[in-house]
Parts: sequence; structure tokens; C-alpha cells
Amino acid sequence: MVRVECIASDANGVGDPAVIWFGARRVEVRAVTDRWFGSDRRWWKVETAEGVYILRLDELSSEWELAAVVGK
Repeated sequence: MVRVECIASDANGVGDPAVIWFGARRVEVRAVTDRWFGSDRRWWKVETAEGVYILRLDELSSEWELAAVVGK
């Protein structure tokens, strides 16, 4: 599990990721390059200075996960 800070909430109260916390390490999101939705989950493909990640939000539990490391 990772901690994610979001900005600009939508009508459901969910915004795009702006900061990812890996423990005590703070990583700023440079850009959201894609997003998609499932029945109870949302995914974001984000670009950071450290690489490209896929983040997943479980809407039932409100828990964020690092779903994949795509590359640099």
C-alpha cells in the first residue's frame, strides 16, 4: 500500500494523484497520462521524475496500491 495525495476532486470525491508517498519518500506526479475505471476500482498511469507508475484505488476500501512500475 502507498499513500497518495490528490488534487481537483470529481463529483465522487476522487481527484487525480499529485504526490505518491513510498514510506517517508515523497514523489511528485509530473503528469497523469491515462486513467480508466472498473466497477469498484480506478487506475491512473502517472509520470514522475523517478519513472512511470500505474496506481490503483479500491473505491470500497479507499486504499491505494502501486499496481505496476512501467518504466523510466
